[in-house]
Amino acid sequence: MQHEQIAPSELSTPSEPSEQSAPSAPSERSEPSAPATEQTAQGAAAQPEPVTLPLTRAAGCPFDPPAELAELREQQPLRPMQYPDGHVGWLATGHAVTRAIAADPRFSSRYELLHFPLPGMPSGPLPPAVLGDLTGIDAPEHTRYRRLLAGKFTVRRMRQLTSRVEQITADHLDAMERHGPVVDLVQAFAHPVPALMICELLGVPQSDRSGFQEHTAMLSSPDAGVEAQMAALTALTECVRELVLAKRAHPTDDLLSDLTTSDLTDDELAGIGSFLLAAGLDTTANMLGLGTFALLSHPEQAAALRADPGLADQAVEELLRYLSIAHTGIRAALEDIELDGQLIKAGDTVTVSVSAANRDPLKFPDPDTLDLRRKATGHLAFGHGAHQCLGQQLARVEMRVAFPALFRRFPTLRLAVPPEDVPLRDVMSVYGVHQLPVTWDKE
Repeated sequence: MQHEQIAPSELSTPSEPSEQSAPSAPSERSEPSAPATEQTAQGAAAQPEPVTLPLTRAAGCPFDPPAELAELREQQPLRPMQYPDGHVGWLATGHAVTRAIAADPRFSSRYELLHFPLPGMPSGPLPPAVLGDLTGIDAPEHTRYRRLLAGKFTVRRMRQLTSRVEQITADHLDAMERHGPVVDLVQAFAHPVPALMICELLGVPQSDRSGFQEHTAMLSSPDAGVEAQMAALTALTECVRELVLAKRAHPTDDLLSDLTTSDLTDDELAGIGSFLLAAGLDTTANMLGLGTFALLSHPEQAAALRADPGLADQAVEELLRYLSIAHTGIRAALEDIELDGQLIKAGDTVTVSVSAANRDPLKFPDPDTLDLRRKATGHLAFGHGAHQCLGQQLARVEMRVAFPALFRRFPTLRLAVPPEDVPLRDVMSVYGVHQLPVTWDKE
């Protein structure tokens, strides 16, 4: 589960954190592109021409963000940007300024205030977030939901799920072994492991899980149109609504049952449950799929993880930093804000490039190298501030178990197609792979 990101219904993902953090320092750079006083005084005349959001990754470099992002970050880590609907807002590419924006309550996540940076996204005024959608709301509503949920996702509670994650992981590795090569790792492993875990966390009965998985799969399908995705979201919400009523009548040992004792209405519970299902599946599934692709493309790193299971914690943090699958976030300024020598006007939308921030050499030396022994502390893959990923500890547990187990079980695991033939989710707000055909040597 990644941090709250980019789409109103988040048809591919969100995220969450601790309560509001204090804003961090505006910039770590010792040589800003222009003195703050000069830029503020000269105003618009001193500004460079607005850029458009770089989206094209270099051929043969599926793990690197668009190269233009690094160029923009070096020139000016916060600069004007032209949006597809004509709005002129801002693009943040530096780690320090991106972190500061995420931590500052003067930047809003409310959908109805935002302009979308990706082409093909909705234009014009957007409706407010539906009940239970933590991605598109601010305090005090966000704080109320957050406080009710935060205690359900503590490090201790998520680690208590480790044995169940290990069992689900082993079951799917057993099934892969019985099937034999070639398999699509996404369908055989990366998708079902987090799907089953979030169903267990919410208390979805075994008999209903296939239906829940079908609806959530539709939300991230490359072939589904917006109407089909919205229909899947509606169906998912109705399924959760029925589940909420069942939990009120006959509570069991799960998160939804716990929440029925709060002051949340049935509609709020149904919305929160749908939000958590969608959020807890797509992001972790894509981390497992794309992360495996990255490790197979860096065999020395895969060998290090296979040889040293104790490396798992560091490996997961580095993969999160290096891949940054929830690559782009957006906020709207609620008032005039001076930041990093720029004056952001009230109403301006600010796009934050998480993938560029996580490759900032001022924060991470040699940032374009995948190094599982790196201490990637401070990465922004789960966001920062009030909308940091609520389920980050569950995602960490799943990845810490799944990656080492996969490479231990199949030491000769490799791609079954040329790397350039792996279909990438390069037009979606959560990056990853649609499929990952893999093979191995049978003993």
